[in-house]
Amino acid sequence: MARKSVAPPDDDFTERIVDIDVSTEMQTSFLEYAYSVIYSRALPDARDGLKPVQRRILYSMDDMGIRPDRGHVKCARVVGQVMGQLHPHGDTAIYDALVRTAQPWTMRLTLVDGHGNFGSLDSGPAAMRYTECRMAPAALAMTAGLDQDTVDFKPNYDGKDVEPVVLPAAFPNLLVNGAAGIAVGMATNMPPHNLVEVIQALRHLIKHPDAGIDALMRFIPGPDLPTGGKIIGLDGIRDAYATGKGSFRIRAAARIEQVHPRRKGIVITELPYMVGPERVIEQIKNAVNSKKLQGIADVKDLTDLTNGLRLVIEVKNGFNADAVLEHLFRLTKMEDSFAINNVALVDGQPRTLSLRDLLTVYLGHRFEVTRRRTQFLLTKALDRLHLVEGLLLAIVDIDDVIAIIRSADDAAAARARLIEVFDLTEVQANYILDMQLRRLTKFSTIELESERDKLGTEITILQEILGNEDQLRTVVSTELAEMAKLHGTPRRTILLASSGVPATAAAGPLEVPDDPSWVLLSSAGLMARTDHAEPLPTEGPRANHDVIVSKIPTTARGDFGIITSAGRLIKANALDLPTVPTTANAPHLQGGAHVSELITLNPDERVLSLTRLSEDSLGLALGTARGVVKRVNPEVLNRDSWDVIRLEPGDQVIGVVELTDAATELVFITDDAQLLHFPANLVRPQGRAGGGMAGIKLGTGARVVFFGAVPAADGVVATVAGSSTALPGTDAGTVKITAFDEYPAKGRATAGVRCHRFFKGEDVLLLAWAGPAPAIASAASGSPVELPPPDRRRDGSGVPAVQPIAAFSSRLG
Repeated sequence: MARKSVAPPDDDFTERIVDIDVSTEMQTSFLEYAYSVIYSRALPDARDGLKPVQRRILYSMDDMGIRPDRGHVKCARVVGQVMGQLHPHGDTAIYDALVRTAQPWTMRLTLVDGHGNFGSLDSGPAAMRYTECRMAPAALAMTAGLDQDTVDFKPNYDGKDVEPVVLPAAFPNLLVNGAAGIAVGMATNMPPHNLVEVIQALRHLIKHPDAGIDALMRFIPGPDLPTGGKIIGLDGIRDAYATGKGSFRIRAAARIEQVHPRRKGIVITELPYMVGPERVIEQIKNAVNSKKLQGIADVKDLTDLTNGLRLVIEVKNGFNADAVLEHLFRLTKMEDSFAINNVALVDGQPRTLSLRDLLTVYLGHRFEVTRRRTQFLLTKALDRLHLVEGLLLAIVDIDDVIAIIRSADDAAAARARLIEVFDLTEVQANYILDMQLRRLTKFSTIELESERDKLGTEITILQEILGNEDQLRTVVSTELAEMAKLHGTPRRTILLASSGVPATAAAGPLEVPDDPSWVLLSSAGLMARTDHAEPLPTEGPRANHDVIVSKIPTTARGDFGIITSAGRLIKANALDLPTVPTTANAPHLQGGAHVSELITLNPDERVLSLTRLSEDSLGLALGTARGVVKRVNPEVLNRDSWDVIRLEPGDQVIGVVELTDAATELVFITDDAQLLHFPANLVRPQGRAGGGMAGIKLGTGARVVFFGAVPAADGVVATVAGSSTALPGTDAGTVKITAFDEYPAKGRATAGVRCHRFFKGEDVLLLAWAGPAPAIASAASGSPVELPPPDRRRDGSGVPAVQPIAAFSSRLG
């Protein structure tokens, strides 16, 4: 037993001691504390993905008018407002939460626009009296509709004000930005995802409410972390999406470079999520000092605001850089694990949620928000229509209205008389009495009748949304698509089924046999070599990854060429590539290293194709964005790179073909839907310094979107049309597949023929491709995209694509 002091009444000056049971008191106090931590501090709400302090920060900033179109204000001002009005906790906790929502390496889509020192991965922010903030554009989408009765409000901690129970949240913030928190007896740890991919999955779930985990993972193949990196192994991700718990490994993006004329180095451009460069440098130094790591000559942090993260690890001569890199992955945080635990509050209760649960809870919230907003707008429109109809009745007999008002002793008498004479309601009569006389003119009648008709149309639309569940779902789906266009960004994290480690790394310094193999390039920029020399299979089941866009035969230690959009041919060695198996059961690339890890590209330069370094071939054919075509004589120089075409300022190479037959058909497709093809022997071969010749005649403002080659038989053309104003990667557009023989050949330097007819709202080809049938497609995430059946009309319109297409290829790779 224990004694507890109780405050005496005002009229009693004797202290009273009450005996209580210690175990009961401890149990009660602990439960109260646990309840407070779980529901008021540590766990996010599954609807808006925010913890209470984050929600209060955004609500306060919106209430204070600190929006993106206004100036920044001191963070201390926001913290003081939140603490004094809504959040009865310390200012440090509030400021820490505000800082996190402004850090681009923590949030996939920042909610606060910070100005000043908001810290880094290795250091904390400046004090709140030195930093400034305002709402980010995405935060407006979180709070939009608060003034339209979209969510419930509750009293604040002292009952003198109110705060929203949840924010309207026009985008799925919990999945997009993730969450982390430690409560009592439970915790949550959710990784960020790509906004466009999540919204695509939501829209699919709206159309197909029974969609399973496999269907949803076609749109959300895995997390998309703000710091990029490479996720290794996808099984743990699928477990997390199915059960709410799982894990995955993430590796730094690293490439081997010649950092010194006589020394190679490992260049790190992306680190695992929430791992800073200073921490990695410290771990490397400790491993070297303890003799656990050998071969490191120096470590330099060349990170800056212009080029981003750049950590250079110099490797001593005589050491295999790939083997050293593998040791770095094993001994430092350059490879880290992330344990997924999807715990969030649903209807006030903590639950472990699968991917489908997370999407379903959010959709239910958006349906409710949209329904309440529609009801609010409908009530407002009906009230206004009621007043407009009353005014129209009064204007017909305006003289009588004025006479009644003038003859009345007071407002009450005038109101009663108006109601009696014109059969008005009290609300209508009060509105007429409050209105200025100058508004009751003949011109006002025209305006009122127009407003009445407009209100009638608006009311009909709103009533249809409320009365039709399918219409409500369409509205929510359309609004989600708008969010993807406004705030969507390309994927940053690469997903790999395996580590993609070069074979030399696992074997240490042992040399790799110079056996025949294939070098492959995928649409996502991944490169690898196969472990066999057999041709790639022509048939086989689809693999859940991006398509192969270029392949060449070589040997494991042989050289090959990489051709870029700047017209450069860069020499590379197959030994530097990771080895991946390519069998009949997996004809698509499911591993590899990104091309940026193998070569250094200039800004706005991208890899287009691979080529053999052989002088006994027919050379290359190149096509540029301005419609220039060039045949290059085969030539191999003793250099690391050289130009194969002289480009005019502002021009770039669009496609490259390694010629095997002079009669090969070369194909141009422009963004205004013109297709031209002609034999390669119509193009005169030139040397490296040549600038090419006219390939296709372009319309005003048009550019080439595809250049390639098609076999004489069994060719196919794929085109995707859309809007030029849409954010890249968000407009699915309409896709059309047509046999190549439907397009007649024209002479070189002509305009060609139309290959796609635009719908209303379409004005450009987003993507085009021609090659051997059948065509296959993949999204930016690497997941396959289903294509429509072939259309015999060469200039017909397309059918809506199920999701944005990033690349086409053929089943031959």
